[in-house]
Amino acid sequence: MTSSGEFELDADEIVAAAIVILQERGLDALSMRNVAERLGVSPMPLYTRVGNKAALIDAVADHLLLDLAPAAAAGEPWPEYAGRWCRELRNRLKRTPDSRLYLGAREPYVEASRPLLVALRDGGLAADAAVQACRLLMWTTVGFVAMEQGSSSPASDTRRGSLSGSNPTGVTPDEADELFDLQIGILIAGIARLHADSGMEER
Repeated sequence: MTSSGEFELDADEIVAAAIVILQERGLDALSMRNVAERLGVSPMPLYTRVGNKAALIDAVADHLLLDLAPAAAAGEPWPEYAGRWCRELRNRLKRTPDSRLYLGAREPYVEASRPLLVALRDGGLAADAAVQACRLLMWTTVGFVAMEQGSSSPASDTRRGSLSGSNPTGVTPDEADELFDLQIGILIAGIARLHADSGMEER
């Protein structure tokens, strides 16, 4: 028998329960049955309101990525904004223990990229160059988090050598932060140099 509470259940409640399961137990535990048990209902109303498991995962990912883009400061150079944008994206992705949730095409990525594209265009990049740069920055950040979440910590906090990430037994959280800043900084510098050179050639 269906309870009256099942009829009152809405999609936001279902997504909220799914997020709790995801954060507590990981992506593999995110099933329609587990979400229904957490809500105290049968699985049937979940299918009615959000669709199948794939649709639920999409809804969870979309919710967690919503409004992730930081606002650009007035007159902020695009390299500085791009670095802040990538760090905010990384921080958002790290809120869940499994980056598989965020792989693939997500509509919130499109929305989040809009202010970055504006900053790149205002900084002098052509439209196609801005889209390319945005994609490079986004894919690099998502890929970094995927590798970061799958990495192990070193047996001790003692570094081998003077470079972050040079200990073959693993990477500390502080080193991961340093490596991310280094990687994004190199990428941004490369994008800036590439398009500065292109502008000189065109002149």
